[in-house]
Amino acid sequence: MSAVLSTATISAVGLLCKAFLNSGLCSVEVNGLQTLRNALENSKRNTGQGIVTVCNHISTLDDPVVWGVLPARYYFSSRTTRWALGASDIMFTNPVFSAFFTLGQTLETFRGNGIYQDAVNTAIQKIDQGGWVHLYGEGKVNQPNTYTLDKQGRACLPRFKWGIGRILMEANIPPVVIPMWLTGFDQLMPEGRSFPYNYFPRIGARLSVTFGDPIPADEILEALDVSRTDPDVDDSEDVPDTPDQLKGWLGDQATKKHDATGRVCNDEDHLYASLIRQKVTAILHHDVEALGRSVSGNLLGGTPRDA
Repeated sequence: MSAVLSTATISAVGLLCKAFLNSGLCSVEVNGLQTLRNALENSKRNTGQGIVTVCNHISTLDDPVVWGVLPARYYFSSRTTRWALGASDIMFTNPVFSAFFTLGQTLETFRGNGIYQDAVNTAIQKIDQGGWVHLYGEGKVNQPNTYTLDKQGRACLPRFKWGIGRILMEANIPPVVIPMWLTGFDQLMPEGRSFPYNYFPRIGARLSVTFGDPIPADEILEALDVSRTDPDVDDSEDVPDTPDQLKGWLGDQATKKHDATGRVCNDEDHLYASLIRQKVTAILHHDVEALGRSVSGNLLGGTPRDA
């Protein structure tokens, strides 16, 4: 019964979002959707290759409205609809919301409970079953007008949460990892409006959804060369992991590399798993941010640049 209710919930929401995107109340430009469709329809999923999509998070309506760009038939199967992580203090605040978001394939995530909580474990399990998990790497909404600038005057996407790295590296086999970039959703649902306007989308927003090329597994494997001096990592994170405790496809590769060196564990080795997770997370962050620059320019905001 729960599977039927879940399908009904997801299909109803998906069709509503598709109707909104085609209503004329906003415009939407979609680029690279075939990349995701190819991954969702790939037979390798039947042998346990999952899919991970990762993107910026610029409004409370990013999910589910963004999935209105999918073919309608996708809404009727859990295999072609995403699993997502959702904040307990926002989405699971009462029994009605809890039931709705659970049926909508959202995993209750507790802020501050770290990367070893049940939602993260379940996300890894879904990927190992050939499922699709979508991640908002920042862990919360950050609209482009809040981004900090680097020394070159370029906007910087806020740091991604390290749980992203754990989800990716602990899958049994390398998942298909697809970066995404959203624009205009911050205009559809701006932050900071007063009640009751903060509950209603603005009409006339120009939206875009861009799917980038899958990130090669070899690029992610480069995380195994991480060191404590790498600018992308913080070696002060205190975790008990050692190389032989690493899990998943990337953990297997790390263990093989560690064993091949014949080294005895030292203080740096005890942080090795943590450093790898951070570096994997940084690689994903870099690729999403690079896609954002190609779409929106160095300020990472507004509509796509003219060709």
